Order: sequence, then C-alpha cells, then structure tokens
Amino acid sequence: MSIPLKELIERHCGGVRGGWDNLLAVIPGDSSVPLIPKNICREAVATGLRTTVVIVMDKSTDVVDAIARLSYFYKHESCGQCTSCREGFGWLWMIMDKMKVDNAKLEEIDMLNEVTKQIEGHTICVLGDAAAWPVQGLIRHFRPEIERRIRE
Repeated sequence: MSIPLKELIERHCGGVRGGWDNLLAVIPGDSSVPLIPKNICREAVATGLRTTVVIVMDKSTDVVDAIARLSYFYKHESCGQCTSCREGFGWLWMIMDKMKVDNAKLEEIDMLNEVTKQIEGHTICVLGDAAAWPVQGLIRHFRPEIERRIRE
C-alpha cells in the first residue's frame, strides 16, 4: 500500500485537530516507528504503517515528553534478557526523563543517540529496535528543539 500521509490523515483519519497547519509530527505506525515532522509528511518517505496505527501530534504536543513516555513504556515492557535492553532501556528512559524536565546537558543528546545505536540490532527480539527508533527520530528531526530546551 502506498499513500501520502497527508491524504491518509485528512481523508481517512479525520484530519489534524486545528487543521493541517497545526500539525507538528506523525508517528506513521505504532510506537516503534520513528516520528517524522510535518514538512516530511508530503514527501515519499521510506516508512511503514506496521500495525496501521497513526499517531498524529499537533503543535500543542510536547514532543520530548511524548517520546519520553514511549521510552518508559519500553523500559517497563522489557523482559530484561538482553543486556542491550536491560541496561540500554534504563539509559534511554533516564536521559529522556532529564530532557523532559529540562535537566539535561547538551552532550547527553549525542550520548542518547549512541545508546540507541548500541540497542538497535543487538537484541534477540525487535523490542530493542522498537525502543530505539522513536528516540532516533526525535533526535534526527527535533534536535534544535531539544537543544533550545536545554539552553533555556
């Protein structure tokens, strides 16, 4: 199936609260898919619907808090068998929580990204990738927002 996200959201999902101009980002699949900002939603991007869940975030969404919540969810759901998950998910959650409450340092952005790379592809099941990808998407597309929050 191939459909532009804008068409999917507007035609089949009821649109964005406040209209398309109020869109901040979309997670175009379940929580295990990297989020993408509005400016990419009109392009043909390599992403997937997975379980066909589409998470639409308008401009009232605190995107750092949203991804921090996902990090906590994956930390809680991990069986702990793999070292990457057992140790890495705790680091993801700890750094994301610091970012959420504006208590992080700039260098922790790169540390967080490195932790996701140590988790991604190094686990028995796909839970590791599922936890890493939303954080990677946040850093890739919203790094200036994260840096602004840390500086303020």
